[in-house]
Amino acid sequence: MPTHRHVFLNHLAQTSTSPPMYEFKKAKGIYLYDKNEKPYIDMISGISVSSLGHSNKKVIKAVQKQASESMHQMVFGEYIISAQTKLAKELTKHLPGALQSIYLLNSGSEANEGALKLAKRYTRRSKIVAFKNAYHGSSHGALSLMSDQYYSGKYQPLLPNVSFAEFNKIGSLDVIDEKTACVIIEPVQAEAGILKANKNFMKALRKKCTEKGALLIFDEIQTGMGRTGSLFAFEQYGIVPDILTLGKAFGAGMPLSAFISSKKIMQSLGSKPILGHITTFGGHPVCCAASLAGLKYLIKKNYTDQVKLKSNMIVKLLKNNKKIKAIRASGLLIGLELKNNEVLMQAIDRCFEKGLITDWFLYNNKTMRLAPPLTISAKQIQKACKIINESL
Repeated sequence: MPTHRHVFLNHLAQTSTSPPMYEFKKAKGIYLYDKNEKPYIDMISGISVSSLGHSNKKVIKAVQKQASESMHQMVFGEYIISAQTKLAKELTKHLPGALQSIYLLNSGSEANEGALKLAKRYTRRSKIVAFKNAYHGSSHGALSLMSDQYYSGKYQPLLPNVSFAEFNKIGSLDVIDEKTACVIIEPVQAEAGILKANKNFMKALRKKCTEKGALLIFDEIQTGMGRTGSLFAFEQYGIVPDILTLGKAFGAGMPLSAFISSKKIMQSLGSKPILGHITTFGGHPVCCAASLAGLKYLIKKNYTDQVKLKSNMIVKLLKNNKKIKAIRASGLLIGLELKNNEVLMQAIDRCFEKGLITDWFLYNNKTMRLAPPLTISAKQIQKACKIINESL
């Protein structure tokens, strides 16, 4: 009988030459458990997905109820599906008036692809401006927004008419002109090792987009749903994007994403041509039910309001470790910069041995990623930080 390891190596595609091949039997709360029932603190939440912890009872109940009623229908904005309308009703209560029309999809990459199409269709322009060291997904359009040729160079040709500006440099915004359809930005560049946009830069960006008639897209795939200390990171800047993209934690553990805009802008996908954007599974009823349950739970338990306190606690417990060269935090999205990649990979291995899962960043391979579930307690934070300090 072939083992799971054997099947993994021989029949499932790997994305690196030396995958760690962790194998977990179950998950609950902030923990993953191996076949011997050893618990591991999940300090990355499946890359910012499991913000409410694993096996949340409210989410599981909602999934089971929806699955028993209806698994699948045609989902792309032609049928009235109660799981979608209930989610839309709840989500739009927490969004400004300019963001009231939601298109549901499966993944963050898809949400950003849809946002790009929407901007080009509405403005009837083709130029896209992105920022150096940004990450918006791995599909061809999203990959075109990646400035690092190491990751995108082998897949040329990509989208034409993409220009790159410098993150947090107001002078670089001059690249935005009357030919620009949209500007896409992460309020926190996660894969660069947690780089947060400053307020003056964001206000200048909003002003420039308005002046030039370009749509401003906020990619909140990682920062949305409370991760940075507000339900959406854009709330911290006093500005509103023209299009907002959500994913990861938005599905409360299920595959769900969205691009959100005004009714006026979104209507441009409905004609000339009709069906301007369609999806087979985006907005799947079971995923929408999970998302709604997760959103209500997040709001009811006030986990977003606790993010800053928990973030400060982690920083305080780690800041005196001389092995850590810098700590960059935006809520519970935290990067610990170490000496080099060798030191980092050794630390990741030691953390795992001691029962803690962490990771690195795509563009910053000497910085440790921390993005624990928002549900993590003070006692659990102390335990996690003790393991990290010992591993360093």
